[in-house]
Amino acid sequence: MDINKAVPGETDVSEVRAYLTGLQARITSAIASLDGGVFLNDVWEKAPGENLQGNGLTMILEGGAVFERAGCGFSQVRGPRLPPSATEHRPDLSGAPFEAMGVSLVFHPRNPYVPTVHMNVRMLAATGSDGQRVCWFGGGMDLTPYYGFEEDAIHFHASCKAALLPFGAALHGRFKAWCDEYFCLKHRSEQRGVGGIFFDDFSELGFDRSLAMMQSVGDAFLGAYLPIVERRNVMKYGPREREFQLYRRGRYVEFNLVWDRGTHFGLQSGGRTESILLSMPPLVSWAYQQVPAVGSPEDDLYRKFLVPREWV
Repeated sequence: MDINKAVPGETDVSEVRAYLTGLQARITSAIASLDGGVFLNDVWEKAPGENLQGNGLTMILEGGAVFERAGCGFSQVRGPRLPPSATEHRPDLSGAPFEAMGVSLVFHPRNPYVPTVHMNVRMLAATGSDGQRVCWFGGGMDLTPYYGFEEDAIHFHASCKAALLPFGAALHGRFKAWCDEYFCLKHRSEQRGVGGIFFDDFSELGFDRSLAMMQSVGDAFLGAYLPIVERRNVMKYGPREREFQLYRRGRYVEFNLVWDRGTHFGLQSGGRTESILLSMPPLVSWAYQQVPAVGSPEDDLYRKFLVPREWV
């Protein structure tokens, strides 16, 4: 049997939803405990008759002691036609009805020495013209520092590698390279950060093992990120570091609006705009042809960290 035709039943879909909502709760609880702030819970539902139907929970913490903005959203939606961003590698499913669910987060720290982080895990199912439902998984996590520290990058990548190892020794190298290729601002020929792992259209292990791999990635997130936050949040900073952080956040905005498939999928499918754009930082700046001084910590970021490297 073609494993791409292995379709989750209603029980399996409920299992995926339960895992994802539980993951969202675990992550936001840990972040709230670290920050001392409170997440706003915004429960939403797309009204019947709209092009896209479904529901979700957007959780956001703003103005916290550690995180200037931390957004973590769960959504489960159904639509009559897959948007172009989802069928780039599956043209046979162009215009097919679909169901998608996932958890996506972006945390923007206050201290410039603490890196921004992104994580996403999702499942998508579509019904082809032959009446068969096709299911696949996607996701990953990546780290975007403003000031680079090798031990942080090594820890993050080692955590990603450990999450994938039970499912195949070759997966980490493949997904790490995919992340480097994906999280690149091609209009600047510049990496967004130090990378991590990224995968999409993944079903080659069959439904159960592919789901287990996605869950392993989601479960690894807190261990990959929180030790870095705790290590860097105690570092002192001033206006110079803050200005550079806001400038580099501009690159984050550029990537999300120009290149990110998840953002495009949400907007093209008629998703909830406010939830789709929870990844945007609260403050950001641009400067014309800003070039850091040679030998400075800011210069180190470009030369040593914003380039694809084998960290583990």
